[in-house]
Amino acid sequence: MSNIKIYLAERVFTGYGMLPQHAVVVVNDVIAEVIPLTAIPADAEVIDYKNALIAPAFIDIQLYGAYKRLLSAYPDAETVKAIYTYSKAGGCSHCMPTVATHTYETIFKCVDAVRAYWNAGGAGVSGLHVEGPWISQAKRGAHNPDWIFSPSIQQAKELLEHGKEVIKIITLAPEVVSKEVIELIQSYNIIISAGHSNATYEQAIQAFSTIKTATHLYNAMSAFRHRGPGMAGAIFDHASVNCSIVPDGYHVSFPAIRIAKKIMGERLFAITDAVTETHEGYYTHIVDGNKYAANGILSGSALTMNKCVKNFVEHCNIDIEEALRMCSLYPAKILGKENELGIIATGRKANMVVLNDELSVVETICITGT
Repeated sequence: MSNIKIYLAERVFTGYGMLPQHAVVVVNDVIAEVIPLTAIPADAEVIDYKNALIAPAFIDIQLYGAYKRLLSAYPDAETVKAIYTYSKAGGCSHCMPTVATHTYETIFKCVDAVRAYWNAGGAGVSGLHVEGPWISQAKRGAHNPDWIFSPSIQQAKELLEHGKEVIKIITLAPEVVSKEVIELIQSYNIIISAGHSNATYEQAIQAFSTIKTATHLYNAMSAFRHRGPGMAGAIFDHASVNCSIVPDGYHVSFPAIRIAKKIMGERLFAITDAVTETHEGYYTHIVDGNKYAANGILSGSALTMNKCVKNFVEHCNIDIEEALRMCSLYPAKILGKENELGIIATGRKANMVVLNDELSVVETICITGT
């Protein structure tokens, strides 16, 4: 017998457009159709969200911990579950736990934690994002300088082999990693994201011939200057490079986000870069208003993905439809999952978020998978 659910709201955003007074028909966890409210059978059982908005669920590909469990400090399945729970509360169906620059021992434990979560039946976690340790000392931000290095082929292979099928993204500085290592990483079907980099404009443009993603625009990268456009300028100028941004008003000012959006259009997408309070290990993130600091340096946000949408709309003059895409469809494209996630359409799994007028999460509907 088919399990039919009909979700209705004042508006349904499909990823392509906004449909007023529509409903999403879900059969056995798969979207069957999107129909006007007038087409719903009179005897149908419905879930009525009334004055709300149904949209594709969000995807966060960079966050480090939740509920006082930082992944690098507590590298286990319980922490991975906490990160997913936090992400889901913010409207995500999928997320990617992240470990900042650390020893191989700790990174390996983080890999094992994701595996253990999957083996226990955990869903909604798309893999591990490893940010560092192959980054620039000059642009390390809050990362521990003692753990940063340029890898040999053998050192890279050691990490890649242990992380096989789990590590999905590596953030690195292309000017400190050889072409041979970059090719090796890509041979494992891992996305390389350029970040924590002091590359010149010319170095970055050259790197972007093979690297198509960059990490947290403006933060921890060579800045745009009128005589040296740096990595930020190269990201603006290279039409095929996508880049994440942290829209909390602290990592990046809202006017700077507006400027970037005008230049980059669909190439700009959101991450939360969220951390959590912890007093364990090197990265002792301390709450500092609506952000976190580690050793006196800005170290992470307190964002959820629905807050990203809200900030885009309220502070960056980005319309609601595009703000939603920046948190759903565009991250899906980065992961190569645009045919599965980020759109409400016939045949897609019913991964959706319900938002009220204040863009707070009413419910996250997840039919997950990695």
